[in-house]
Amino acid sequence: MNPETKSVCEQKNYEMIFNNHSETLRNFIYYKCGNLQQAEDIVQDSFIKLWKNCAKVIFEKAKSYLYTISKNAFLNEVAYQKVVLKHQVHLVKESTNETPEFILEEKEFMVKLKKAIADLPEKQREVFLLSRIDKKKYAEIAEVIGITVKAVEKRMSLALKTLREKIGDI
Repeated sequence: MNPETKSVCEQKNYEMIFNNHSETLRNFIYYKCGNLQQAEDIVQDSFIKLWKNCAKVIFEKAKSYLYTISKNAFLNEVAYQKVVLKHQVHLVKESTNETPEFILEEKEFMVKLKKAIADLPEKQREVFLLSRIDKKKYAEIAEVIGITVKAVEKRMSLALKTLREKIGDI
């Protein structure tokens, strides 16, 4: 890095990035999700990630990095909500003739499944949701994320293994 290049890790530069981009980034996410609190949370998490990775992010690319992180966080939340909605609809349609004990067990399972998915490491969760919720092929996932198909297969394998371990004891 040459001496003229600004560092994101310097507090004054980080504050300048925050002051210049936090409001527009929040508005960008707010227009996507329609929930101001969720947009603010995503933006806050994005700036935390920027700070944690400041040594890796080039100052001139910080804005792009923030938008990418925020957009991905929003898409992860959308995918998670799809899972929730899909299972809620499934429960309403098929559980009407079940015993109260079965309904309770199913609800407990769904809570455990949602928690297990939420607890997956971010990279595994991203691959899992893109594959299982968005129905993308491994090659498409690899292209979107910018990794190899082999890496997608590995992340998916680890995600499925983790999920089996966490929810398999019901």
